[in-house]
Order: sequence, then structure tokens, then C-alpha cells
Amino acid sequence: MNKRRAAVCRQGGHTLLELTIAIALGLVVTLGALSAYRAQRQAFAYASDATRIHEAGMNALMLVGEQIQMAGFVAADARAPLAAPAIFGCTAGRPAGADAVLACESLSSRSDGLAVRYQGDGISTWPATSGQVTDCLGQAVGAAGVEVVNRYHAKASSSTGEPELYCEGSGKVGTAQPLVEGVERLRLRYWIAGAAQALDASALTREQWASVVAVDLCVLVRGATFPRRTRYLDCDGAQAFGADGRARQAFWRHVVLRNVAQAPS
Repeated sequence: MNKRRAAVCRQGGHTLLELTIAIALGLVVTLGALSAYRAQRQAFAYASDATRIHEAGMNALMLVGEQIQMAGFVAADARAPLAAPAIFGCTAGRPAGADAVLACESLSSRSDGLAVRYQGDGISTWPATSGQVTDCLGQAVGAAGVEVVNRYHAKASSSTGEPELYCEGSGKVGTAQPLVEGVERLRLRYWIAGAAQALDASALTREQWASVVAVDLCVLVRGATFPRRTRYLDCDGAQAFGADGRARQAFWRHVVLRNVAQAPS
């Protein structure tokens, strides 16, 4: 009898309490691992979004900034000057109409718009396969010496709903194409020769555009949607909140026109 009892004792398993504790500990470890994984995944998503915002902002500054620097370029052997001022802008709108007589068309995005004018050649633009001068979209415009007008603005895409930086070139007037995704707004202020401060486009008369010597360029870029409230500085330097969960960042650049007689120091 004693031997049988000893065998039964040796074959006995864990008690219900022990199993419950083991399961609870396993669940705690599993939940901790899942929580750490979710936190790491969220941190990676935030970092990736910040990287995309930075890349979009820097690309937009580079593209528009280089065009502003080109404004007013005329070859040394050019036979005629530009048909209109080298630069023209719109407050909360985009340049529209004929290249020679630009006007402003309002934008629901409240983005400013900009038109840059210069003479194109094989150095100032990338030549097309035919050897012709190209615009901001790589579209052929004409032979060397032709006047190029590139128009920039930001608006939401009609297909994706995401904001983008658009350009409309002389190669196909009336058809703008996206260049950089995520650009929600352009903000532009203009320095007139001898002025004490930069002015909005709406404050300039048509005659004053020929006196613009520099531009303060700001690009506001929007990121992806996340469950969070964000705070950022807008293009006017004011604190703003993003209630839609999207991170935003403003990028600034002061650009001097290289092809003008005077520029501020």
C-alpha cells in the first residue's frame, strides 16, 4: 500500500494554482513584448514620417530656390530683353493667364504662387532630346534664347487628396504637374531694392516687380496621419496646432536674384 501511494505521489502534476500563475506570467510577458513591439513600430513610423517631411521640404526649397536664382537671366548675346519682369507672385493664389501679362487666380489652399522668367539655353536648362530648351517639367519650349516662364504653387491633388508642389511650364501652358508630395503651402515675401522689410505680393504694384532683388521663401510640409496632436511653427513664425494628427514643418530660405543690378547685403 505504501509503495502504491509513493508511486501516485511521484506521478502527481502541478496544482491549479500553479497553472494559473504560470499562465498569468506568460500573458504578462506576451503583453509586454507586444507593447514594446508596438512602441518600436510607432517610433519607427514617426521617424520615417519626419524623414519624409524633411526630404520634401529640402527638395522644394532647392527646386524653387534655384529657379528664383535663375530669374532674369539673359544671355550676353541676346537680341531682346525679357517681355516682363523676371519674377511675379500672388498672395493666396497662383499666376495665371498669358506669359506676357500674368494675373492672379485664388487658391483654396491659401498657398502663394510664383512665376519665374528667364531666357533658356543649353546651360540654364537641361536640353530635350531634340536639343531644345526645357521648362520645369522637362518639356521642350524652343531653341536657345527662347523665354521660359515657370509657375509654382501648392494645392491638394485631385486624385489622392494629398498636398503637392506643382509647376506649370511654358512647354504646355495650362497644365500643371506635381513635383514634390506633401507641400501644403508656399509663403513668399519680396525684397524691393532699398526696402527696409520684405513685402507680400499683394502689397506690390505691377511696376515694382522689376525692382525685386530677393525673396524670402517658406515651404510648409505635411506628414502622414497619426493619432496625436501636433504643434509647429507656421510660415509666419506663429505657433499652430495640427488637430488632424499630421505633423507639419516649415522650411525657410532667403534667395537673392543673381541677375539683377542691386541686391540687399
